[in-house]
Amino acid sequence: MKTQPGSAPTPIVVQDLSAQYRTKGRPGGYALRGVSFEVKAGEILGVLGESGGGKSTLARILAGELVQKGPGGYDIRISGGDAFVNGLALRTLSQSKRNRLTFHTAYLPQDANDRLERTATVAELIQQPIFARDKRFNADAAQNRALTVLDAVGLPLAVMEKYPYELSDGQRQRVAFARSLVLGPNVLIADEPTAGIDATVRDTVVQVITQLRQDPAFAGLVVTHDLAVLRQLGAKVAIMHDGVIVGYGEIDEVFGKPDHPYVARLGQALGA
Repeated sequence: MKTQPGSAPTPIVVQDLSAQYRTKGRPGGYALRGVSFEVKAGEILGVLGESGGGKSTLARILAGELVQKGPGGYDIRISGGDAFVNGLALRTLSQSKRNRLTFHTAYLPQDANDRLERTATVAELIQQPIFARDKRFNADAAQNRALTVLDAVGLPLAVMEKYPYELSDGQRQRVAFARSLVLGPNVLIADEPTAGIDATVRDTVVQVITQLRQDPAFAGLVVTHDLAVLRQLGAKVAIMHDGVIVGYGEIDEVFGKPDHPYVARLGQALGA
């Protein structure tokens, strides 16, 4: 990927990306087929589409999770094209470059609140990414950083010593969000961040992403079925169907003049 000398790379670039399920080293069906788009600094892209259409696979790849268990226990690997996050090529991502990628990329997976370690306190969970990179990091500084992101997601100080099982689903989602933000990333990859949570938590998610967007270097990709959230965020949309992007652009333009039958059906279902 080329950039101008002295300029920062485009945060997210996807070029003719294809990904296949694999089992026992053998290629299977395609999860993504020839997907291309960019998310420039200051932009947010909402990804919508049917279940199994490739949205979560795309999110995992951009977050650096190149080998993931998919349907039927299959692994998912890039089989064509490439994707770049902050200039790092994901198809040939080494461990050292993956560490760089994850330092600057916040990933909120679909099951983020269920991934929280039950035996760790909220304070420990939020600080884990810090100490995973620097075991000698100043404890007070880590604590202060945890408090800052906890406040940003609208949780009180009192939850710091609680365990995940003592929290509501919405509170756990906020903790997972805070944990993903503790390193101060400039790229956010969020997979259904507002699914299954109440309106208050949804509004918090929107507020936090809006605050992140104040950083001119920030870019976000949000997988969601919540068109109202994308409108609040001023996001463009990419519509995925069967591993292919079948609609891309401003929300009203994409759904107002659909170029694909699935986009028309989705627009009717969402009341676009």
